[in-house]
Amino acid sequence: MAKLLSVNVGLPREIEWQGKRVYTGIWKRPVSGRVFARRLNLDGDGQGDLAGHGGEHRAVMVYQIDAYRYWEKVLGRNDFEHGQFGENFTVEGLADDEVCIGDRYRIGGAVFEVTQPRVTCYRVGIRMNNPQIPALLVSHRRPGFYFRVITEGEVGAGDEIQKVADGPGRITVAEVDALLYLPNHDPKRIAVAAGIPALSGGWKTSLEELLKADERGVHSGNAGLTSSIASPPLWNGFRMLRVAAVHQETSEVNSIVLESADGSPLPAAQPGQYLVLRLYPDKGSRPLVRSYSISGACDAGTYRISVKRDTGPGSRYITDVTQAGDMLEVSAPRGEFVLRPGKRPVVLLSAGIGVTPVLSMLHALTSRNAASHREVWWIHGTRNAQMHVFADEVRGLLNTIPGSHSVIVYSKADPADRLGKDFDIAGRLDLDRLQKLGMPLDADFYLCGPAGFQNDITHDLSSLSVPQEAIHQEIFGSIGSIEPGVVKPGVVKSKIKLPHPPPDSTGSGPFVSFTRSNLTVPWDSRFRSLLEFAEACDVPVRWSCRTGVCHMCECGLLNGKVRYAPEPLDQPAIGNALICCSTPESQIDLDL
Repeated sequence: MAKLLSVNVGLPREIEWQGKRVYTGIWKRPVSGRVFARRLNLDGDGQGDLAGHGGEHRAVMVYQIDAYRYWEKVLGRNDFEHGQFGENFTVEGLADDEVCIGDRYRIGGAVFEVTQPRVTCYRVGIRMNNPQIPALLVSHRRPGFYFRVITEGEVGAGDEIQKVADGPGRITVAEVDALLYLPNHDPKRIAVAAGIPALSGGWKTSLEELLKADERGVHSGNAGLTSSIASPPLWNGFRMLRVAAVHQETSEVNSIVLESADGSPLPAAQPGQYLVLRLYPDKGSRPLVRSYSISGACDAGTYRISVKRDTGPGSRYITDVTQAGDMLEVSAPRGEFVLRPGKRPVVLLSAGIGVTPVLSMLHALTSRNAASHREVWWIHGTRNAQMHVFADEVRGLLNTIPGSHSVIVYSKADPADRLGKDFDIAGRLDLDRLQKLGMPLDADFYLCGPAGFQNDITHDLSSLSVPQEAIHQEIFGSIGSIEPGVVKPGVVKSKIKLPHPPPDSTGSGPFVSFTRSNLTVPWDSRFRSLLEFAEACDVPVRWSCRTGVCHMCECGLLNGKVRYAPEPLDQPAIGNALICCSTPESQIDLDL
């Protein structure tokens, strides 16, 4: 019979790791006597990162003594102690390839239910003094698993573990772990696993995303880990396109129409996507790499971008120098801020030059609306009529959509601007004004504009009970970083640094361009991965496992090749790279 060998607890603490402060509860120590198992935790236990660990469905971590013996042989070690793998229960029996999601067990005075495999992150690698452990736990099919506490009660070392119920579906811990993290995702088994009531919400969502990608025929990358169901890029790297026309939209905004060099139609993009341009304003310097949203119809055979002139050299080159006949290096359309199919109402919210991607969505809705009959709302904010870009074009498009709604907001209207004719609201949108519009709250909302605008509107929509999954945003510039456990809760980060070359850089390798951060620097072989290199440059990055398991670090690889060491457990989507386990094999351009 299975047995509880040790109960291990530990409270979070700060440690120093690779020049960072990490707040973690990965260190668990055996306790004597009996411990009370509560709904969210064992008495005396805690987690440092509650976004990734802890909670009702991750109350108790379980690992097996047979796995200890296995890893002692594989790793050639004999220094393990109970709690070595960050588990609360060290057990005899309950193997990952035998225990099923939804199984229930009585231990002492408590009853537990199996909810999900361990989510492997870098901290177990810290505890084991082996950074590859997160990947090894998955690839060797020995992740361990979490219990939910069904009946609270006392437990202690030596208690027998009695099975009291079988989980439906009979999907083992090892199988559900492999269904998400390893390649060759079997949609039939995924559907069974996603339907198990005991499976935690995060795992259900990930498996459902895999099913959605399969339904759409997208089999590139792992949609369960990146929530990306975008199709592969239409071409690799950069392609020479010709400027077919230049149109001045306002005193500040120019539109550039791009066509293929041979005049053949360009492939259709997805409405909302952007292009990356490699520009050469100074022939003696490194090129500038800039991103601009497609602002016109995505199936027109040409691509239109619209650029506001500001102080940056990229926008000045586009608006001041570029003319018809010029050849530009252009990436394939990219981005996940795209119009989703369906019949729900659509609300397009923009401010300033943020109008561009939602305008391409409006073009698509115009051509599709006869079949979809979607209710469409257009809400746009700008300074005044002089700055109101695409005003006539938008009115014309909305007139073709029966029952469409338009709300124009001028923050500083000129005396000549006509309320009720040129614009509808003076000032700025706020919660009260949004409520009074009467827009449908069961819609899909698409937001683009300055960061402050997007933050305010997102907060207001949440206050109106619009679910987060219905709010879609396009982010200008760098995407916010995710560094789990690095900052202790309640501690405010120091002022964010602008991206820069790594300190004391002696790099002589191929150039690495972080396109969103406007930084191009030569690769320095002192760093073990592109992730470490980006961190040294203070480029915002996202990561968790740091060994090619979780795909949180996945980003667009616009151009060039990378080398993996170790190989990721599942490949990234075509046109993307996992920077946590790769180095540049050539000059590369990353969408970071």
